Amino acid sequence: MAPPQGNNDAQDAGIRRPSRRSLLTSASALGAVGALGAAGCSRVATASATEGGDLLDRLKAQGVVRLGIAGEIPFGYIDRNGELTGEAPELAKVIFKRLGVDRVQPVPTEFGSLIPGLNSQQFDVVSAGMYINPERCEQVIFSDPDYRMLDAFIVRKGNPKDLHDYRDVVGKKAKFATGTGYAEIQYAVEAGYKESDILIVPDQVAGLNAVEAGRVDVFAGTALTVREVVKKSGRTESTKPFAPLVKGKPHVDGGGFAFRPTETKLRDAFNSELAKMKASGELFRILKPFGFTKAEMTDMTAKELCRG
Repeated sequence: MAPPQGNNDAQDAGIRRPSRRSLLTSASALGAVGALGAAGCSRVATASATEGGDLLDRLKAQGVVRLGIAGEIPFGYIDRNGELTGEAPELAKVIFKRLGVDRVQPVPTEFGSLIPGLNSQQFDVVSAGMYINPERCEQVIFSDPDYRMLDAFIVRKGNPKDLHDYRDVVGKKAKFATGTGYAEIQYAVEAGYKESDILIVPDQVAGLNAVEAGRVDVFAGTALTVREVVKKSGRTESTKPFAPLVKGKPHVDGGGFAFRPTETKLRDAFNSELAKMKASGELFRILKPFGFTKAEMTDMTAKELCRG
């Protein structure tokens, strides 16, 4: 999107926002997408057994690549004008054009259906800014990340409980919420929060509402989505970004594109173009209108993130 849109724009677009950063799988629905949603009903051709895959050749011949998206601002969604946008689709448009594929076609689905949908041939690539983690790396192969991301909290104005990380949430016995399948569930549990006590809500908008209504003291999400969603709220604020602790060490997430495990040739060609865009600064210029800062650019690799 350009520029970043807030809470009301997403509602106008009929979008519920999940977290593409989810550790497991997250729920996200694309409301009024009309005929675009029908694209998810058809399937792409069965993957070839050719070593490295032949999907790139087939996409060039077809002239179109199907992108699995999950309706999450700012990562991949349909805007108020019915147009596909978001940091991942806009990046995909550029890279696939350079790979000889002129058009991208969105296939909206729930976040939790992205990896199953990819592996069952419903679309060609996951273009949703998906976090790269060891669990997912067992099911798909990833491009190198195009961004990195820290966590942040939605809290009431003035942060009355002085909450800045998961240890604070546990130590001060704060009422805690996060989204369905979000990575933040595991981060809170690792800090000592009882999983059964976590309020699970559909997305960051619902999390904002829960904090505003006093149902919880804090909602955890990605720094980018948290700071965007509180912009039009007079009763809440976002905390400073922080790295959650995983096995006692600060952990930084990174998001990228997912491909079927057989399609290493396509993944490698994609990575080659992505590396050029990182080196030239073009990647940042594409992501900046969606709220990304230079602090969220990264040289991490998928291999590093897959190791956990």
